Amino acid sequence: MNNQREQLGSRLGFIMLSAGCAIGCGNVWKFPWMTGQYGGGGFVLVYVLCLILLGLPSMTMEFAMGRASQASPVRMYQKLEKPGQKWHIHGYLALLGNIALMAFYTVVTGWMMYYFVRFLTGKTADLGFVAMITNPTVNVVYLLIAVVLGFTVLSFDLQGGLERVTKYMMVALFVLMLVLAVHSATLDGAKEGLSFYLVPDFSKIDGQVIVGAMNQAFFTLSIGIGSMAIFGSYIGKERSLMGESVNVILLDTFVAIMAGFIIFPACFTYDITPGAGPALLFDTMASVFLNMAGGRLWGTLFFLFMVFAAFSTELAVFENILACVREMTGWSRPKGCLVCGCGIFLLALTTALGYSKLHFQPFAEGTAWLDFWDFIVSTNLLPLGAFVFSIFCCYKFGWGWDKFVAEANEGKGLKVKAWMKPLFQYFVPICVIALYIYGLATFAWK
Repeated sequence: MNNQREQLGSRLGFIMLSAGCAIGCGNVWKFPWMTGQYGGGGFVLVYVLCLILLGLPSMTMEFAMGRASQASPVRMYQKLEKPGQKWHIHGYLALLGNIALMAFYTVVTGWMMYYFVRFLTGKTADLGFVAMITNPTVNVVYLLIAVVLGFTVLSFDLQGGLERVTKYMMVALFVLMLVLAVHSATLDGAKEGLSFYLVPDFSKIDGQVIVGAMNQAFFTLSIGIGSMAIFGSYIGKERSLMGESVNVILLDTFVAIMAGFIIFPACFTYDITPGAGPALLFDTMASVFLNMAGGRLWGTLFFLFMVFAAFSTELAVFENILACVREMTGWSRPKGCLVCGCGIFLLALTTALGYSKLHFQPFAEGTAWLDFWDFIVSTNLLPLGAFVFSIFCCYKFGWGWDKFVAEANEGKGLKVKAWMKPLFQYFVPICVIALYIYGLATFAWK
């Protein structure tokens, strides 16, 4: 492997790629159904607060560790930690977190592609979420397509493959999203839907809502498993990292909020419960499109938007996995893509066949492999990873506050100020670990 580390070609490429990693199914699939289940506007308010108070500091720290080390998560601790320390063990856990995320995310990406193809071809008569997830052929074929397409893009060099494709895809995603949001605003139930979505009902905010909002914030930003650190390692020192973190979070939040503008007016127009869970985007939105003028066109555009959103994250996390594996083995991009692609495909078969051939109920009744992998990532590795990053960056027995701030503040843009130190050093780790413990204690195990 060439010792010269690859670099992104532009600041726009970095922002779009980092935003692409953050923007995905977490924004446009998971965020709306969690908002519906947790009571609407109150959840949205807590979610935004979690992004600002926990997400922004955590992303800044992760970017800084990546840029300072110029390495993937499995090697960055070894470059930053003091001799004899064992922080690098978390680097391997971060790699496992990325792999576990792709064990179900690739399958969800396949679901988006399947719905897009069905609407594009007009074959929507028997379309249904349960029918789809219980069909092993559909799940395996579309999983294979998602994995092959992703690693084919990554087999090219960083600027010619991942950066170029992501920039075009993200621009198309933003345009499609705006068109769909404007259309939803014209529906009969738009006022009622937006009221549910944007007006907080404080009586519905409890510990579960706060834990759910924190986990969703980390999930949507891909914070805690090194997904952002890898892109920090691909950029120069021209811009400060808190400012870049703000840009990424603004784009990510914009997409999540706009997804709600698309979905909730439609729910209230067609009398569909917003708390429908994971099936919300599939069954309910499909029903909406099938019962409206020009529904096939709008449905095709909507699920094309979903495919772009899903692929932006898939490509980014694939790149993280690939970078880690290449640093450990010295493999070329094509060889790494082939091996990693085969491994991810085989592992993701658990989720793809989890509703048909490989039945597994890890928790409460109705749970499956998808819930197991999501529990590993969202409930455990993301918040624990954010906790470890904050301790490592803020204390002398880790990398240390002074070294972190010097790296984060290098370049033009928004700086980490001295008065922010208590937020980074105390508030973030204490809140994260407290909410993590509360979340485990109240988790629906059975």
